[in-house]
Amino acid sequence: MTAMFTRIRTPLTPTLVLLGLGLANIAAAAPNAAAVTVGDLTVTGAHARATLPGQPVGGGYMTVTNAGDTDDRLVAVSSPVAGRAELHEMRMDGDVMRMRPLPDGLPVPAGETITLEPGGPHLMFMDLAGPLVAGEIAPVRLTFERAGAVDVPFAIAAPGQRETTGMHH
Repeated sequence: MTAMFTRIRTPLTPTLVLLGLGLANIAAAAPNAAAVTVGDLTVTGAHARATLPGQPVGGGYMTVTNAGDTDDRLVAVSSPVAGRAELHEMRMDGDVMRMRPLPDGLPVPAGETITLEPGGPHLMFMDLAGPLVAGEIAPVRLTFERAGAVDVPFAIAAPGQRETTGMHH
């Protein structure tokens, strides 16, 4: 897989990486993952896309609802399936979609729901210990500034249809 990407030059490489992650299309229904609550926060729809053997990264998605009166912030993520995990976002830079880490975390405003999804904020699982296999569960620990840490099972779903979207990392 690495050899394929070393022969392809920018700006196509990021698009192919994103397509390989299954980030290009989330039209398929998200798995029906159980709701997990910590403090005033409820996490639903937690899932990741299956990866190919040797693929070093994967993406995680979910919704977080803050039913409280106080803002919170997702500040860290970890999982035994990855050497490291980070919060990322996609943003337009002119006419190019770029992905960047969110070192200060992701706000979860009081009384609101945030959605982590392809094309927006999402989790990145890097240095995968092995492929994420459809039908399995990946344990993920989310740490919130106020609510604290919570372990969330992420259902691994088969990749959705792939389509070219012009996204660039």
